[in-house]
Amino acid sequence: KENGLTFKATVTTMPVVDIKDYKGLKIAPKSIEVTEEDVDAKVKELLDRYSRMVTVDRGAENDDIVVMDFEGFLDGQPFEGGQAENYSLTLGTKMFIPGFEEQLIGHKAGDDVEVNVTFPEDYQAKELAGKAAVFKVKVHEIKKKELPEINDEFAQDVSEFDTLDEYKEDVKKGIAEQKEKAARQEKQEKIIRQIVENAEMDIPDPMVVTQTRQMMDQFAQQMQSNGLSMAQYYQFTGLTPDGLLEQMKPQAQKNIENRLVLEAIVAAENIEVSDERLDEELAKMAESYKMEVEKLKEFMGENEKKQMKEDIAVQDAVTLIVDASVEG
Repeated sequence: KENGLTFKATVTTMPVVDIKDYKGLKIAPKSIEVTEEDVDAKVKELLDRYSRMVTVDRGAENDDIVVMDFEGFLDGQPFEGGQAENYSLTLGTKMFIPGFEEQLIGHKAGDDVEVNVTFPEDYQAKELAGKAAVFKVKVHEIKKKELPEINDEFAQDVSEFDTLDEYKEDVKKGIAEQKEKAARQEKQEKIIRQIVENAEMDIPDPMVVTQTRQMMDQFAQQMQSNGLSMAQYYQFTGLTPDGLLEQMKPQAQKNIENRLVLEAIVAAENIEVSDERLDEELAKMAESYKMEVEKLKEFMGENEKKQMKEDIAVQDAVTLIVDASVEG
């Protein structure tokens, strides 16, 4: 209290980005072709969507779903996280420890199966890494996918068309649109990467770590929406949090580089987003969420609106560099 307090803080600052040429960049043209194989594959996707799972009275095969209870043992003792009831496992997905799924092939509902596996040496749970385990499995049910027949009736059920040929022609148009969109996205990415390669910037490590952790949080939310916790994901894949972090770092670095050069272009071109433009985008967003735009605005603070303006400006920068590019 008498002498006050002195402290030293070390902070990470945003890097300075020096961009070079970003207009008139050459990009090789890409042809868009839709083959019969593309159409057949798309129709098969739809068949899968309209398929139904039926219980079968036979031994399990690859692509079947095995509904089971299981409990894992090390040296005769159950271990934590090695139990589940009425678990549905699709054979052939390699979701479990190597060798687990293969030992269920051929077994029927009602079978009791002892599955012998060895955990990988690099398994994320150190107490299990490299150890042999026995899983006692009770098979309750075997299910297989039953696909509808492809004919005019199927086309009528899934579309507004009367014949399968008409439906396939519409599918072909849809694939062409998807391929064109993917080609535009690829073109954007190539142009941005050219600008990144020509730019000068020194990205600090804490920035990459922060971006990577944000990506991990998004991935965890995605896993949770699919009914899988990160603990289960690590157990099934043998990855560790640090291992996943390292896997994601290159993409995090790339995302930062892309964003920084686009923000530099926004500044160089004095791209600004008006309140009217923001209102237009908010109206589109409200329509997609099927809610009133005024209600949406109530949920958004000034920081969110500012961030949205920045995102729109960055997208305008993307449009600018793509329009200024040349094929060659």
